[in-house]
Parts: sequence; structure tokens; C-alpha cells
Amino acid sequence: MNFLSQPSVAIVILNYNGINYLRQFLPSVLNCGYGNKRVIVADNASTDGSLELLQNEFTTVERILLPRNYGFAGGYNMALQQVQADYFILLNSDVEVTPGWIEPVIALMETDPLIAACQPKLLSYHQKELFEYSGGAGGWIDYLGYPFSRGRIFEVCEADKGQYNNPEAVFWASGAAMFVRPAVFNACNGFDGWFFAHMEEIDLCWRMQLLGYKIMSCPASTVYHVGGGTLPKGNERKVYLNFRNNLVMLSKNLTVQERLWKLPFRFLLDVLFALKNLFTGYPKSFTAVLKAYVSLVLWWLRRKKKYPYRRMGMKALTGVHQHSVVWAYFAGKKTLFSEIVGKKR
Repeated sequence: MNFLSQPSVAIVILNYNGINYLRQFLPSVLNCGYGNKRVIVADNASTDGSLELLQNEFTTVERILLPRNYGFAGGYNMALQQVQADYFILLNSDVEVTPGWIEPVIALMETDPLIAACQPKLLSYHQKELFEYSGGAGGWIDYLGYPFSRGRIFEVCEADKGQYNNPEAVFWASGAAMFVRPAVFNACNGFDGWFFAHMEEIDLCWRMQLLGYKIMSCPASTVYHVGGGTLPKGNERKVYLNFRNNLVMLSKNLTVQERLWKLPFRFLLDVLFALKNLFTGYPKSFTAVLKAYVSLVLWWLRRKKKYPYRRMGMKALTGVHQHSVVWAYFAGKKTLFSEIVGKKR
């Protein structure tokens, strides 16, 4: 495929004080070989010299300067309003890409205009034989809203042995390396800026499915993700955002009938999680869950936004496990995606 026949892509890297990641990983992005691309760094008001680095060492990289730190969701929403391309590629600053990583995904998306978002295979940068926590080979969700992925169940990341090399429709694509059709992104009004960070891509993909679009995984493309570059695993703020945003996502997207029983059930499970952490020496996690529920109540009281899509039951959506991944993992001791969902996947 020559340059003129290639769909245009805009690789947009959202940065906040990530100078070391930019210095380390931007060269792999610039040298990946896809001709019809723009590389853009959208900066969330960094103070670590990131802008000076771009100006002095990466002069071909375009820059979008945001006046303050809007987080992942708000930052991308503001930046992408200023970008035009056939495809957006949202890429974390701590991702190392491989030669030819763009072409397979674009080729797959070009086969079907209903594919709204797609992700490559995400492997761990530090342990390259393992799937990476934030997306593996494509994201799933269980019927109570707990996310997992092909290659990652809770904290357990599988070794990549080619077991998930088939392209497949999934529930969500990882925001660490997410290909998106701009028209669909805009039709969904982008990410929910209230999320700030964590799970905003799952919420977006859910809304895309409700509008009739597909989310795909394309393991023919591989990237390596450091992970935890913004907030370390187990951080109180990260626990708070994950619980809060997950609960808001369920409240927004479930049908009324589902909300009536799933949210109370989730409350029970979350209380058990919080108490376990309290009595095992992690009081900050207990506090984070408590704050998440306070924020959920405030969200319900303040919400005014109408969502322009028809809600449908989770059984009608792709990439939903109709049982509990929590039960399978903690009670059934199942740690592999194939053990929980089935080998056909």
C-alpha cells in the first residue's frame, strides 16, 4: 500500500510529566514505517520539561498545549477536537510500538465500517512474554461489570503462547493503544470527562456497542506497555477512580431492570472487598471504596446529561461473560481466560 492510498492516521499521545517515556518511546512511534501518519503530543500542562524536549529533540512531532491537567478523558476530548484524520490512534506515552503495528489494525477496520474501535495485542514491556494488565488481547466484562481481558484475569497475566492470536469482537479496547473512527468518537461525544482517568475507554466502548458498532482485537499487531505510568498499582487514588468510575459506568449504561438488582449486588461485593482490606492491613483501600460510593451518590444527585442511545441488556452485547468472574477466580481458582469463558475464545 503506497502513501497516497493509505488512510490517514493521527497518533495522539497524551502526556503529563512523562518526559522520560517520551524520550524512550517516541523514536519507535516515529520510525514505525506507516507513511500517512501524524504524530501529535497533547500535553496536559506538564512541568517536567516535556515541551522543551519535544521542541529540541523531536521537531517533527506536533504539539497541542492544554492549559491544565484534564486527565485522560478530558485531555483527549479537548485534543481530538483539534485533530482531523481517517483514524485516531490513542497511544500511551509508555508504549513501545513494533514495526508494522499500524497496518494490520487499519486493514481490519477497513473491512467493516461498523468496527468503531480496535486494539493491538498488549504485552508487558518488562516481561515481554506476558500479556499486559491494561488490555491483553482484548477486553471483556462480566455481568456485574467487572472487567478482564483475554490474557489477564484480575492480577494474573498469562504468558503469550499464541492462544489469543485470532482477531475477535470484544467488549472494550484498551485506551493504552486504541484505534478509533473519529466520526463514531464524536457521535458518542467522546469520553466522559467526569471519569478523569480509568475505565473511560470501557464506558466509551459500551456506548459504541449501544449505537450498533463493534469493538475488535487485532493480535496481528503487537505493542509493549510499561503500565502504571500514571498511578502505581494499589495506589489509593487508583482504587478510588476504578471503583467510582465502574459504578458510574454501570449506572449510565445498564437498563433500569438491571440496575435494580445489579447495583445492590455490587454494593455487597464491594463492601466485602473493602472490609477484607481494612482487616488485612490496607485501610486506605477501605477509605477509597467508601469515597467511591460517596461520589456515586453525588453523581446521581448532580447528573443532568441525557445519553443519546438506547440502553439494552448486557446479554445483547458482545464480550460479556454471563457469569461472575469474581466467583470463578476467587472461589473456583480459575486464572486463565479460557478456563472462565471457554476454549473456543
